[in-house]
Amino acid sequence: MLDSTDKDSPNIKLKYPINDNSLTPFNEQSSPFNLEDPDNIKRELIYDPETGNYYYKQEMGDNLKYRPENYMTLDEFLDYDLNKGIKNYWQSKVATENEFNKKNGFEVPPLKIESEIFDRIFGGNTIDIRPSGSAELIFGVNTSRTDNPALPLRQRKISVFDFQQRIQLNVIGNIGEKLRITTNYNTEATFDFENQIKVDYTGNEDEIIQKIEAGNVSLPLQSSLITGSQSLFGLKTQLKFGRLTVTTIASQQRGQKKQLEVKGGAQINEFEIRIDRYEQNKHFLLSHFFRDKYDEASANPPFVNSGINITKIEVWVTNTNNIAVNTRDIIAFQDLGENNRQKLFNGSGTVNVNTSFLAADNEANSLYGMVRANTGTRNFLNASNVLDAMGFEPRVDYHRVGLARRLEQTEYFFHPQLGFISTNQELQPNQVLGVAYQYTFRGRTYQVGEFSTDIPEGQPLFLKMLKSTQLNTTFPMWDLMMKNVYSLGAYQVQPKDFRLDIWYLDAQKGFETNFLPEGPPDVNGRPLIQVVGLDKLDMNNNPRPDGIFDFIALGDQRVATINPANGRIYFPTLEPFGRTLRNRLGNPTLGARYAFDSLYTNTQINAQVKFPEQNRFTIKGQYQSSSSNEIALGALNVPEGSVRVTAGGRTLQENVDYTVDYTLGRVKIINQGLMESGTAINIEMESNAFFNIQTKTLLGSRFDYKISEDFMLGGTVMNMTERPLTQKINVGDEPMSNTIWGVDGTYRTESPFLTRLIDKIPFIDTKEKSSIQVSGEFAQLVPGHNRAIGRNGNAYVDDFEGSQSTIDLRSVQMWSLASVPQGLPSLFPEGRLKNDLGTGFNRARLSWYNIDPLFWDNDRRAPDHIRNDAAMRSNHFMRQIPLQEVFPNRQEANFQLRRLFTLDLAFYPSEKGPYNYDVTGFSPQSGERVGHGVDANGLLNNPDLRWAGVQREITQQDFQDANIEYIQFWVMDPFNE
Repeated sequence: MLDSTDKDSPNIKLKYPINDNSLTPFNEQSSPFNLEDPDNIKRELIYDPETGNYYYKQEMGDNLKYRPENYMTLDEFLDYDLNKGIKNYWQSKVATENEFNKKNGFEVPPLKIESEIFDRIFGGNTIDIRPSGSAELIFGVNTSRTDNPALPLRQRKISVFDFQQRIQLNVIGNIGEKLRITTNYNTEATFDFENQIKVDYTGNEDEIIQKIEAGNVSLPLQSSLITGSQSLFGLKTQLKFGRLTVTTIASQQRGQKKQLEVKGGAQINEFEIRIDRYEQNKHFLLSHFFRDKYDEASANPPFVNSGINITKIEVWVTNTNNIAVNTRDIIAFQDLGENNRQKLFNGSGTVNVNTSFLAADNEANSLYGMVRANTGTRNFLNASNVLDAMGFEPRVDYHRVGLARRLEQTEYFFHPQLGFISTNQELQPNQVLGVAYQYTFRGRTYQVGEFSTDIPEGQPLFLKMLKSTQLNTTFPMWDLMMKNVYSLGAYQVQPKDFRLDIWYLDAQKGFETNFLPEGPPDVNGRPLIQVVGLDKLDMNNNPRPDGIFDFIALGDQRVATINPANGRIYFPTLEPFGRTLRNRLGNPTLGARYAFDSLYTNTQINAQVKFPEQNRFTIKGQYQSSSSNEIALGALNVPEGSVRVTAGGRTLQENVDYTVDYTLGRVKIINQGLMESGTAINIEMESNAFFNIQTKTLLGSRFDYKISEDFMLGGTVMNMTERPLTQKINVGDEPMSNTIWGVDGTYRTESPFLTRLIDKIPFIDTKEKSSIQVSGEFAQLVPGHNRAIGRNGNAYVDDFEGSQSTIDLRSVQMWSLASVPQGLPSLFPEGRLKNDLGTGFNRARLSWYNIDPLFWDNDRRAPDHIRNDAAMRSNHFMRQIPLQEVFPNRQEANFQLRRLFTLDLAFYPSEKGPYNYDVTGFSPQSGERVGHGVDANGLLNNPDLRWAGVQREITQQDFQDANIEYIQFWVMDPFNE
C-alpha cells in the first residue's frame, strides 16, 4: 500500500517489511528470515585515536563504498563488545549440548528413579521417552460472496472460520527393561487402524508373568483348525505355571478374513454391473452416418459388414494439463460433415445439405464452405464474433479451444470399419473433443475436418465436435456418445472360464431370471444374451447360438464383444436395452414394460433416479485374469503374519515357497514347481480393509503343556461375539456368538534306526539325522447368537414398520385407460354389459401428460407461438407451477429446480374418448339405450353425463406389502359436482 502517489516518497508500507540495517550496522542478524550479506562485502572496524571513536566501514569489491561510514563512541563500543561476548558464550554452550545429545542418541536425557521396588517391577530404574513428530495448527477465515440476485441478501456473503490441525506423533518409551510403549498417531491417516498403540511388558524367564500386551495385539496359532487372528485391539496376557503356559486374550476384532483360490497363477473374480453403469464420456461415434450403420454392420459377427475403412484420423482434446507438445488452436463444429438435415442444429437455417453425398464429408452440407469462405474465421481471437454474426451459437453449434492437444495413438483406439473411438481416459465436463478423419466408402474417399498438415501453423483447425462443455440430451451430439460399453474393472481377461449373463428382476415374482417371461417365441424363455445379440455363434464361430457369451476380441474387421486388454464389454447394438429390445419384442405394450429407452435419451443420473421401474437388468459373470506368480490380495496394509498359503492340503512356508508384500497386499510364489504343477493354491488372509462398524469381541485362551522336549499337548477355547447395530435383524444377518474349542498334540523324536535302514540301500550314504513327527488335532464349533436379538434369536423376514415404498404418480408411462367399473349401476349402468360396444358410449376424451419445461424457457428452443404468447404462458391449465407458490415457506437450496414437476390432465366432456362408438345412443348388440348420441358436429350430447378414467398399476416392487392392485382416477360431471 502507498500513502503517497510519488514513487520516491518514503511513506511506503510493505505487507512484509524488510529491516534496513544501514543506520545500525553493528546489530547482528537476529532472525533467520533476514538474508545475510553476500560474501563480496568487506567489513572493517577501525579505531581513531584522535577522536576516540570506532569507525565501521563496509566496501564492495575494490574501494567501492557499499554503506555510509558509521561510528561508535568508546562507551557504545564497550557495550557492543560485552553483548556480543555473552551471545557467543551461550551459543557455544547450546552447540556443545546438541553435539553431546547427537553422540548419545537422544534428545531428552533419561529419567532415573532411585527405588528398589521400581527396579524389581520394571527391571531397571530408567525412564526413557523419545517423542518425535510434528503438529501444525492453521487458523483462518473463509469468505465467499456470490452476487446472485436469486439469493437472499444475507446469503450472498458467507464467512466461516477455518480451523485445521495436523498431528503426526511417534512415541517410543522404555521403562526399565521390561515395559515398552509404542505409539503411532496421524490425524491424516486414511483408516483408523493405521494408528497403532501398544504397551508391552515382558517378564523374566523364571517369573509367572511372561508377557502382558495392551493395544494392538495378535493371537497367532499354529493349529490348522483354529487359526487365531492378527487384527485385534485389547489385552493379552501370557502366564507360565511350571510346564503349563496360558495365553489369554480379551479384545475386539478389527478385520475380516478372506480366502482366495488360484489355479496356475490365474485368479478368478466375479463381477456384477447394472446396465445404467455404462462408461460415459469415453466412447464416441465419429458421425451420425456411422451411427446409422452401426447396428447393421454388426448384425453378422464376427466380421463387419460396412464397406467403410478409416485410413487416417486425428483426435484433439482440451489441454487441461498444459502440455506444450502437439498443440493447435481448434474450432469444433457439431454439424460438420453431417448429411442428414434433421440432425443439423444450427439456428440460422442457412446450412443446407448436399443431396449428392450419402456419406459424412466436409461437402455433405454447406457449413464447411461457409466458415472456410469467411476469412475472419481463421483469426482465432476474433472467430467467435464472426461465427456469432453468422448465426452460430457458441458451445452448441461450435466450440473454440485454444492450444488443444492432439492425442497420441496410444491414448485412444479407433475402429476403422465401425467408425468409433475409445479414449483411455474419461473426458472431463470441461473438455471438448474434436476429430478429423479420412475414410473410403464404395470406392470413394471422404474427409471430415482438417488435419494439422492441411492448415499452416497460426491458423485454427476446423474439426468435427463429438463432445462439448455443455451437456444437453436434445443436441444431436448426445447420440454420438456410445452407451453400450461397460467396464469389468479387469485387465488381461482370458477366454478360459469367462462367463457373462444378463439377468432381469421380475417385478411380479420378486427374483432374477436370465430371460423374459413373455414375448414372441424368439424372446420368451430365451437367454437375454441372445436377445441383445451377445450370443449369435457357437464355439466354432458357426452362426448358431449356444447360450454362451461370444468372446470376440476387439480388433479390425471384427464385431468385438470384449476388449481383453482392459476388460470392456461392447454390445453389438447401440441401444441394447432400448431400441433393440423393443424391436425384438415387437409389441408396443411389452416394449413399454421392459425396454429402458430412457437410459439412452436421458443423462445417466437422470435415468437412474427418474426411471427406477425400468432399471431391472444386471450384467453378471466371472472372469479369469492372466497367469502370474504374483497374486493380488485385493487389500492394502495387510497385518503381518495374517497370510496363510496352502497347496494341495500342504501348508507352504513364507520366504521359502512364497513372499508377501504386506503393504501393497501381494503374494509372490517363488516355488516354480507349484506354478508348473497347476496345483490349486488357497490363500487365507486377514485384512483391515474389510473392517466395518459392527463390533466383534474375541475372548480366548490357549493352553500349552510341555511334557518333554519332544511331546507337547495343547488346548484352545475361543468365543467370537458380534454386537448388532439394532435389535431388528434381517434373516441372514443374525449376530453370532460362536464358541470353538479344540485340543492338539505333537510328538517328535529322532530315529537312528531309519538312518541305518536308509544306509543299507545301495549307492546311498546319508549322514543326516532321521526324525519321526506325529501330530493330531480335534476341534468343535458350538454356534450361537447374541442375546440382544432374544433368547431364541429372532430375525425379521421384513421390517414392516420401517419399510416404505415411494410411488411417483407423476409418471405418464405408468397410467393407462381404465375399464368400466362394475357393480355401480347408478353411476355406470353400462358396466353390466359384456362384449358390447355400448360399454364405451359414455367415455369422453381424457389426456394426461407432462409439460416439457423447455416450452417455458425464454430461449430459442421454445416454439415461437408459445414464447410470444403471454396469455398461453399464464394459462392455469398449461403454465408452470413455481415452487414458492405451493410451498411459500420453503427455503430454496442452491441448484434446486424452482418449479414443480406435475402430472397434467385435460378433460374434454364433449369429445369422444377411446372405444366410444356412440352415434344414436342405442347399442347395436342389445338394442337398448346406453349413451346419449351425438350432435351434427359429432360432439357428445349431454356432456355433463359423460365420464373418463385412467388407472395406474402398482407393481410388486412399488408396494410389496400392500393389498392394492391399482389406483383409479375418474372425471365425471365436471360442471356441476
